[in-house]
Amino acid sequence: MKVILLKDIEKLGKTYDVVEVKDGFARNYLIPQKKAIPLTDKNLKYIEEQKKKILREKETEKKKACELAKKLEGKSINVLMKVHDNDQLYGSVTAQKISEALEQEGFKIDKKCIILDEPIKSLGVFDCLIRLHPEVETKIKVWVVKE
Repeated sequence: MKVILLKDIEKLGKTYDVVEVKDGFARNYLIPQKKAIPLTDKNLKYIEEQKKKILREKETEKKKACELAKKLEGKSINVLMKVHDNDQLYGSVTAQKISEALEQEGFKIDKKCIILDEPIKSLGVFDCLIRLHPEVETKIKVWVVKE
């Protein structure tokens, strides 16, 4: 039986793939669990429309990410940290703190988008990579200064 997958299924296929499976597997597992639908002309047209819709949404997401990347390009932010007497930081600067500093500047960026090799543990200027979209990245400067 040929079915159209509605979800990614390991060792079978990705979403919207047309695959051949045994009748019992399709009737007893895939279709009742809403992981697939039978291959018909009507369902095939519906899936094609869904693919186009998803492509349009991804395209608009990418455009928004590009616009935000242009605004962020070369931006510098200050992160105020408490320090010991010998300029050693209490704690470290994490993606969360950078996200909060960007939010104060007017940019709402999720901490998961901020890529740090390791938390920043000293005063100074650091380059920070921000991945806004799988294909869109930008760099900002993070100034870690005494509070």
